[in-house]
Amino acid sequence: MTIRGSNRALAILLARSVVGLMFFMAGVWKVFTLGPLNHARALFVDSYAETFLPVWSLWLTGALVPFVELIFGGLLLLGLFRRPALAALGGVLVLVTFGHLVLEPLYAFNMHVMPRLSLLLFVLLMPAEDDAFSLDRLLERRQGTG
Repeated sequence: MTIRGSNRALAILLARSVVGLMFFMAGVWKVFTLGPLNHARALFVDSYAETFLPVWSLWLTGALVPFVELIFGGLLLLGLFRRPALAALGGVLVLVTFGHLVLEPLYAFNMHVMPRLSLLLFVLLMPAEDDAFSLDRLLERRQGTG
């Protein structure tokens, strides 16, 4: 690995670790401290009850998001199933963006969505083979495909 390659691998590791931690720790708190049903009630049902969104979808989405953040944030931290993890977490960001815009059409995204989205897109756009410190890459090397 060249110096340029090692710098790229380190940049990917740092970005992947930070965005993975942001989602993973949010999931840990929502699943194990707040509880998925309390999360659904407090952040989805109570907040969006007066909107056009069906109540059943608020309960379902609000209860599932913590698990998506926990599982896919953890996978991203490890660098395992990187692309599906990035897609799932990107979906959470689209959902969060939609939800905020339903309540507040001029919502400021700079504090929550943009830092996560920027890191997520950076990792997604970097070639997977340059993510030298991921479990995906380690498994590829062990199988002789990378």
